Amino acid sequence: MKLHLKSGRLIDPIKGKDVVTDMLIVDGRIERLGTSLSSDKSFEVIDLKNKIIAPGFIDMHVHLREPGYEHKETIETGCGSAAAGGFTAVCCMPNTNPAIDEESVVRYVQEEGRRATGGLVDVFPIAAASKGRKGEELSPMAELAKAGAVAFSDDGSPIANAELMRRIFEYSSMYNLPVIQHAEESTMTKNGLMNEGFESTRLGMPSIPPIAEELMIVRDIVLLRYIPRAKYHIAHISTIGSIDCVRRAKAEKLNITCEAAPHHFTLTDEAVGSFDTNLKMNPPLRTKADVQAIKEALRDGIIDVIASDHAPHTIDEKEVEFAQAPFGIVGLETAIGLSITELVHQKYLTLIQLIEKFSVNPRRILSLPTINIQEGELANLTLLDPNIKWTVDIQLFKSKSKNSPFHGRSLKGKAIGIINNGKTYFAK
Repeated sequence: MKLHLKSGRLIDPIKGKDVVTDMLIVDGRIERLGTSLSSDKSFEVIDLKNKIIAPGFIDMHVHLREPGYEHKETIETGCGSAAAGGFTAVCCMPNTNPAIDEESVVRYVQEEGRRATGGLVDVFPIAAASKGRKGEELSPMAELAKAGAVAFSDDGSPIANAELMRRIFEYSSMYNLPVIQHAEESTMTKNGLMNEGFESTRLGMPSIPPIAEELMIVRDIVLLRYIPRAKYHIAHISTIGSIDCVRRAKAEKLNITCEAAPHHFTLTDEAVGSFDTNLKMNPPLRTKADVQAIKEALRDGIIDVIASDHAPHTIDEKEVEFAQAPFGIVGLETAIGLSITELVHQKYLTLIQLIEKFSVNPRRILSLPTINIQEGELANLTLLDPNIKWTVDIQLFKSKSKNSPFHGRSLKGKAIGIINNGKTYFAK
């Protein structure tokens, strides 16, 4: 590999850089940085005028489905989707079959990740917090951490048992790994299909009240006060009340972080009136006020991370009655485009803030190495065109599944390539 990235705008939040520069990359390593660099004919020249060079993006909330549900997605197809979406790394959730609750499963996911892309997309397993994700007894957390798990979660299922959550906090803190909670008081959400409010009443649908999310967060914050050395991360936050809880906890200097998914700051529960099952997700789409609150919390730094919650399902699984369809949508290939369109161009985030939420903050939360963009370091880069106009076409997705509500949506801004571990992917 010999690449000459020419006239790109390098935005590096770690070093506080925002400069136009050239970059020479040889065998995956940054050889030179500087303006108007020269290179010989052995280099492939990539013109990045008016484009962005950023530290590689990581999606810390992805469902790769393998092992067990390869008909929805495989590690290989999921990594292909990640590359197309602009991510050099993904963290995969443990709701597989078997769950990622043993060292052998962690190592299988890691090995398949390396095999799938040859290192283009790094795959970091998130291990189950409880055995089988059943919420009854601790998983072998020491063994899982040693094997390379980067966090613990029963995602898809809330950790409902307070005593178990206490022990999870205690043991996870020994390894400085976060506990990622799917915040839901499930006694309040049984058979719920959408957000509780005017729209659910109008449509006559069983509903999921926003306080079900908020109650679980409040309980966990009380536990976190008791065990302040623990690291607590809330997945796919979706309500005004939840954001207020996090804001107060951060004011107390508690070790709490959270993420938002693009669908929760781009769509509202009004869309569910179409009965498109690709609008069925958990947490559900909320109100306009919630969407606005999420955008403002991203701007203010209350929400630390943007993550896709990529949840593939087959066409057959989704093309059923709304009540019978599974929750979830694919998101790896639309996350960056939606975020640039809805947040950067609408002036909620600057490009440097966007990069922090897709690259710097998730790596900090997961205690992953910082990406150093300097001479002599391995190139781990995401390349962005913030002004390119494009239309989402699910038939072009690299993901094995196509369950997206954004088909046909016009966006402005997307990833145009990634470079990682001596491998490259450039959008055609």
